[in-house]
Amino acid sequence: MKKALLLLIFISYSVLAQDIDLSYYLPQGTYNSKIPTPKSVIDHEVGEWHITHDKLIAYMKVLAASSNRISIENRGKTFEGRPLLLLTITSPENHENIEKIKEKHRKATNDVSVNVTKDPIVVYQGFSIHGNEASGSNAALALGYYLAASETAEVKELLKNTVILLDPSLNPDGLQRFAYWANTNKSKNINPDPNDREYAEIWPRGRTNHYQFDMNRDWLPVQLPESKARIQTFHDWLPNILTDHHEMGSNSTFFFQPGIPSRTNPLTPQMNQDLTKEIANYHAKAFDKIGSLYYSEESFDDFYYGKGSTFPDINGSIGILFEQGSSRGHAQETENGILTFPFTIRNQFTAALSTLEAAHKMRIKILKYQQDFYETSRNTASKKAIVFGDEKDAAKTFHLAEVLQRHRIKIHEVKSDFNQNGKTFKKGYSYVVPMNQKNHRLVKAMFDVRTSFKDSLFYDVSAWTFNHAFGVDFAENISLSRAGKEVAEVTLKKGNVTAKSGVGYLMSWNEYYTPKALNTILQKGLRAKFSMKNFENGGNTYEYGTIFIPVQNQKLNDVALYQFLQQVASKSHVDIIGVSTGLNNGIDLGSRNFRAITTPKVAMIVGDGVTGNDSGEIWHLFDQRFDMHVTRIDTRYLSSVDLSKYTHIIIPNSSLQNKEIEKIKSWVQNGGVVIGYKNTARWLASNNMITLQFDSAKIDTIKNVSFENKALQSGAQYIGGAIFEAKIDRSHPINFGYKNKKIALFRNSTLFLKPDKRSYNNPIQYTSNPLLSGYISKENAKVIPNTVPFKVQRFGKGNVIVFTDNTNFRAFWFGTNKLLMNTIFFGDMM
Repeated sequence: MKKALLLLIFISYSVLAQDIDLSYYLPQGTYNSKIPTPKSVIDHEVGEWHITHDKLIAYMKVLAASSNRISIENRGKTFEGRPLLLLTITSPENHENIEKIKEKHRKATNDVSVNVTKDPIVVYQGFSIHGNEASGSNAALALGYYLAASETAEVKELLKNTVILLDPSLNPDGLQRFAYWANTNKSKNINPDPNDREYAEIWPRGRTNHYQFDMNRDWLPVQLPESKARIQTFHDWLPNILTDHHEMGSNSTFFFQPGIPSRTNPLTPQMNQDLTKEIANYHAKAFDKIGSLYYSEESFDDFYYGKGSTFPDINGSIGILFEQGSSRGHAQETENGILTFPFTIRNQFTAALSTLEAAHKMRIKILKYQQDFYETSRNTASKKAIVFGDEKDAAKTFHLAEVLQRHRIKIHEVKSDFNQNGKTFKKGYSYVVPMNQKNHRLVKAMFDVRTSFKDSLFYDVSAWTFNHAFGVDFAENISLSRAGKEVAEVTLKKGNVTAKSGVGYLMSWNEYYTPKALNTILQKGLRAKFSMKNFENGGNTYEYGTIFIPVQNQKLNDVALYQFLQQVASKSHVDIIGVSTGLNNGIDLGSRNFRAITTPKVAMIVGDGVTGNDSGEIWHLFDQRFDMHVTRIDTRYLSSVDLSKYTHIIIPNSSLQNKEIEKIKSWVQNGGVVIGYKNTARWLASNNMITLQFDSAKIDTIKNVSFENKALQSGAQYIGGAIFEAKIDRSHPINFGYKNKKIALFRNSTLFLKPDKRSYNNPIQYTSNPLLSGYISKENAKVIPNTVPFKVQRFGKGNVIVFTDNTNFRAFWFGTNKLLMNTIFFGDMM
């Protein structure tokens, strides 16, 4: 007993000192000496240092070149230009017929009569979609080597019956950022003290990608390049199992699914959960063998289909989440003892192998499950269709159609214009989606409306209904006779200037990309105005916010202006109308109701205290969607910045200190426009820059709740993400560009603002029964009706604008992006 204890202490010390080799991870057996080990390529042992993405890719390329079990492909690149590699690992014989295997595998999902009993199972293994949950990508080094080099009969039989799609880094930019931090702060004598700098990344940390998006929320919306690559792979192969390797708090052990049963999306078949639980037995056996602790069915959920472990469940696959307690560096003291980085890697590696063992042993059962999933889907499909669109915004409609096509969902043109439920669905601006197609379950998931739930706690959002997110009109149970020809590939409409004018040009504000066009015009030094009223010109109707570009007194002559606007219209996919007269029905073009637009120069506060996801979404919106500059000023040096050069300052959701408040106050009083989101509204109000009245839920006396469940009671008061309806005053500049009288807003906070007594000061106001989709507690549901998610007040010569809701959520909430753009171009007139 004493010798065993001394041996355990020696092993723990050796691992802490990083005195390890590959045998720490690998099962015993014979390995092909011609296959290079990770250390021979990256110059350090797995787990000795955090693998940087460049070294990870270098090894995977060498590994693929040295093994006839592996092929490698580059599916694209990240925002920072890093490759998105995928390794296909299977037997050499399977590689010779890989396209035929893929074709038959897909065919089996279309025809239940296809015999799958002799086919290989397909397993997609993805690592570290959160870059600072790095044990996964480091385990991919050992996994790749093991599958390439092992000469055991078990591995050869596994590869004969399995096609493994190995995605070594789902988030290359985040992994690189975190590896740099962990490695540059590593001591020679590893210090496991959690207070050491190594375990406290600086803002915005490595969890997210370049624009600070949590990519494990993008499997369904597919807005980011990394997501587009993996979704294409998914639909090309339709894997039977997809594993998603994560990390969690350092004091945790290891989690594998299934999660809490009551938190599974009702659209997921029960058989999916049954198979997940059967696979879990293989994980348990593998972890018992190495003595690692674990748990299951006590945490996490399978509700939001935008997560990697849940997205497969609505696509006939089985998604499996792994969560390893994180060392967050190279070793850290925890309540379970010293947690070393190599130990976390070994657990991830073990889970990867136990998945493959389960896939091999359960192969026929899982293959037939996938067949049955799609057969049931075909047999239960409705003979009707849904339709979506916006008769005044082709671009927004296009982007939703684009998401559907990325998921291999068939869409059709509208055969001809028609009205349904008071909405006009216009050809070229709308699409019909037949429900009698293979992926109709996925379509249902995308447009799902749900307001009642078995469980009141959610790991992520409780609603994502796509027609609300994209802000388009929507109708269901439409006759298939409304469908025109199938659209092979959606395209953005071509912008155009209708005619050369000697008077001026008009541009409707309804189209999604009009802010991009307007910014380009203003940055050229041209004058532009916007309308405060509706009017008609030349038989065309123009609404609030219409942009007017006069011909006279511009820096370009009439010919050059026309040619320049042609370029703007083409690049921004908008129509610009050349008019022949300034005489209108309604306000004329020379009216004072056309207000001059100031060229904006926008800054945003970022850094410690600011929510990185929220600021990243805004940065992405400006930079990627509208080609606009936004200067990101870090809180570290805000005090030394001359703010007078900026017209607008955006402060995302934050918990800022008050040391810079006087600087911002002075800037607003001199004419600046500050735009604050969510908790920033409280900060601005507490510093007397805006007068707000907050409301909150009244929690009644809690009865019949045990001590065990008291946390669940409080957790149920949190709005994790739901969709609410608000009525809008379209004459107010904040709502310019919206054609309907109501708007759908995403909300994930319990920040409630009481309305102003003057109705015109409530241009956006929740309706009396606002819940459209998602979960809200009974207590909060009593408070939210008729509250307001937006406020604007004068402060000196400037304006203070606040939103309680996120108008830019996860890059796919196209429907409310224009609210932020309206504050930028019209904020000084509100």
